[in-house]
Amino acid sequence: MALSRLEKAQVWLFKAVMGVLFTFYRLFSPRRPALSGKRLPPVNNPLLVVSATQLARKIRRKEVSSVEVVQAYIDRIQEVNPLLNAVIKDRFAAALQEAAQVDKLIEEETGGEEVLEDRLPLLGVPLSVKESFALQGMPYTTGVISRRGVVATVDAPPVALLKRAGAIPLGVTNTSELCMWCESHNHLNGITNNPYDLERIPGGSSGGEGSILGGAGAVIGIGSDIGGSIRMPCFFNGIFGHKTTPGVVSCENQYPPTSGRQDEYVSTGPMCRYAEDMLPMLKIMAGPNAHMLSLNTKVDLKKLRFFTIPHDGGTPLTYPVSKELMDIQKKVVERLEADLGVKVQEVHLPELRYGFQIWDTYMGLPDKEGKPPLPFATLMGEPGRPVWPLWELLKWIMGKSEHTMAAIGLALLEMTHVSRPSTFIIEQKEKLQKTVDELLGTDGVFLYPPHPRVAPEHHHPLFRPFDFAYTGIINILGLPVTQCPLGLSEEGLPLGVQVVGGKLQDHLTLAVALYLEKTFGGWRDPGAK
Repeated sequence: MALSRLEKAQVWLFKAVMGVLFTFYRLFSPRRPALSGKRLPPVNNPLLVVSATQLARKIRRKEVSSVEVVQAYIDRIQEVNPLLNAVIKDRFAAALQEAAQVDKLIEEETGGEEVLEDRLPLLGVPLSVKESFALQGMPYTTGVISRRGVVATVDAPPVALLKRAGAIPLGVTNTSELCMWCESHNHLNGITNNPYDLERIPGGSSGGEGSILGGAGAVIGIGSDIGGSIRMPCFFNGIFGHKTTPGVVSCENQYPPTSGRQDEYVSTGPMCRYAEDMLPMLKIMAGPNAHMLSLNTKVDLKKLRFFTIPHDGGTPLTYPVSKELMDIQKKVVERLEADLGVKVQEVHLPELRYGFQIWDTYMGLPDKEGKPPLPFATLMGEPGRPVWPLWELLKWIMGKSEHTMAAIGLALLEMTHVSRPSTFIIEQKEKLQKTVDELLGTDGVFLYPPHPRVAPEHHHPLFRPFDFAYTGIINILGLPVTQCPLGLSEEGLPLGVQVVGGKLQDHLTLAVALYLEKTFGGWRDPGAK
């Protein structure tokens, strides 16, 4: 849908204002050490290019010890983390002790490999954990200086389930401040870099997870997503990730907690370098709710209905989808039609133009008792009083604020919210929800870009703040979605696509991910460019 003259003028004005603000930001922001020209070293240990599923099998069969696997990943983290700043606190000594206990258990097991596989499907496999999840004995701050020293005393339920399945946590990874921005940067733990280009962002808020996974410092990880916080990091770092249907995987013992109606939109899910690891991880993480999903159902891709949505229809708030991302999505369509004999229908949903407004409106709705969400300025100030956003902005200009510009900007944006949501936006969401639910049913999936561009340079999202609407709208619709890598661009940056299914049809998008990995090659070693 072409933009009107008024919308074109709005686009021009928006870009002009953002350009001025960007210049202002560059003048007052602190300088970072130059990383230009530096690259990650290539992966040399063959244990680092094996899926978690295969590693667990090799460990059970005593083809390799858990200690060897855990040590290989510790070595890799120590090699790449000085460049990435992804892992902010490790537990290497404890992990090696746990790996030794795993090897002893396997030696003493008399029931055979099948018994171990059934009871402990991830036995001896290393795991990375987003720092916003409680991991007992580890920092639990989400990058807020006032939470410095806060240590988790319990495990978040999905973390506990993965540990119970035999996975061994190696450490916790960086996030954006309070997990509400698409760049993993905070004043407590610093800024995390993209393994394919250290001058670019790894995404957020699960950016530390995306970075260490993409850099081959982990094989499986865990993330959360309320606006794209699994999918953007997976896209920017060339890995797989799954935003689960809401309400299936527990989101307890994460910080910050949800409020208002936000629990309807947030999801916890797996982040992996290899597609085959997502489904077994999800079975474990879902715990008692695994029966809600048809994860044991075999999927015949030839019987699915496929759709492709190339963009949001054009809006003044989001940048146009780049040609390289539109082209790679067309290649997916061509391969699906050629390989599976299906017809991929292109559809255009005009309500997607209001993706950001829908996300912003629904994130601010009160819960069933009429209680509104906790203001972001309140979270920024805890355990003390709420911050004053304008005062924090002045302090930031003077280099005295404990908060990032992204967090201050979000608090300022909240000040512009009206008390009553727009009836028009509510109507657009309801219409979009009805259309999408009818379109997908129980046997449909659609392709949708994860972002208008490949991974931006550091801090550039501050001046393209609404591009996350491509992921955020899927949260409000309550749909499962798998982010899939599709090779690298001419610049050597990851390309990708979102595969979206109907509610509780997670198994369909995970099956498509397996096909796309086989067809497009999946994760690529960033050091081998």
